[in-house]
Amino acid sequence: MLKPEAAAVDLRDVTSGPSTAAPQSDIDWASELDRLAVRPETLRLVFQPIVDVTGGTIAGYETLARFTAADGSPSAATPDRWFAAADDAGIGARVEAMVIERCLALRADLPPNCFLTVNVSPHLLPEPEIASLLLDAGDLAPLVLEFTEHREVADLRPLLDLRNRLLDRGALVALDDAGSGYSGLQQLTEFRPQFIKLDRALVAGADTDDVKLALAQLLGEFGGRIDAWLLAEGVETWGEMEAFIRLGTPLAQGYLLGRPAPPWASLDPEVAARLRAGALRKLLVEHVASLVEPVELVVGDRRPRGSGNAVLVDRFGHPVRLLLAHRRSGDEPGHRDAPVSLRVPASAAITEVAQRVVTRPADCRFDPVVVVDDIGAVTGLVRVESLLSRLAEQRGRE
Repeated sequence: MLKPEAAAVDLRDVTSGPSTAAPQSDIDWASELDRLAVRPETLRLVFQPIVDVTGGTIAGYETLARFTAADGSPSAATPDRWFAAADDAGIGARVEAMVIERCLALRADLPPNCFLTVNVSPHLLPEPEIASLLLDAGDLAPLVLEFTEHREVADLRPLLDLRNRLLDRGALVALDDAGSGYSGLQQLTEFRPQFIKLDRALVAGADTDDVKLALAQLLGEFGGRIDAWLLAEGVETWGEMEAFIRLGTPLAQGYLLGRPAPPWASLDPEVAARLRAGALRKLLVEHVASLVEPVELVVGDRRPRGSGNAVLVDRFGHPVRLLLAHRRSGDEPGHRDAPVSLRVPASAAITEVAQRVVTRPADCRFDPVVVVDDIGAVTGLVRVESLLSRLAEQRGRE
């Protein structure tokens, strides 16, 4: 079995921090850790993008580990079990030091203006193998030490002293899983992180759960008071993403935005454009940009593929006809053609558009409004119901 005093192990592909999840008895961890020592290809390196929501750009990457079995297939044990096994074997600090050493070397290859996060257990950070490595590394920027902890630290004084010394050398601190377990408000006040990573359980379905959004807003406001950025982790749907855009969350991470991959994955242009559009809608709450909904564009004699509203456009993307989904009870599935009775730019004021809506002929007064860009191409639709709701909100604030 790998011993703490063994020769240096090449763990160049280790990228994820440990967890305290208990290893299960179905795996011979002594043999697995020995194999890891002699076969570093047991692990491979992947990175998940962390996205600047407002700018629609990648702000950084989280390093993650993927383990393989002896035959080269994916390991049956998750990364947290591997790291927990190393910790139980008394070599947790040694393995984490190897992880951190690799991440320090990776900084030179990062894209410009990006940070790199690495998970580290707070209870192991003051250990000499880790502390000395970091303190002797010189300038630590743009490394972010992501505190991932599911156990209490008995004495925080050595940890907090080391944290201050690392901050002086350019490192930043993130607190993982905020809102669950030990990563509560007390830890936020003690660690004073620069990044607060919202627990995935609070992100999933947040667009339909006002309680989750209220807690996220609380943590975001708290972060603002201590000069920390809130990061929504585990975003998987546009509903969730748009809820956090409306909340003003600056950073996000999840399968919707980018899966773990070899270095360095770029952000999908369509995803980036949608993020920027969402941020613009938030800024322009008094303009129709804040109400625009995506719409299917149909060219030629094609029919809509989806069951929602669509717009028939010419080869330049200009609107030709509305294809409105049948909504009334008893209607057959399909769409009806309607004229484009009103098109407006995204910068049009809501009150102005509402006034124009009510002057339309009765037979199309409640048809959606087509929103176009500066060359007249369709960017989306605004439902009349959304206009009326926003007007009511604005009147209620006056």
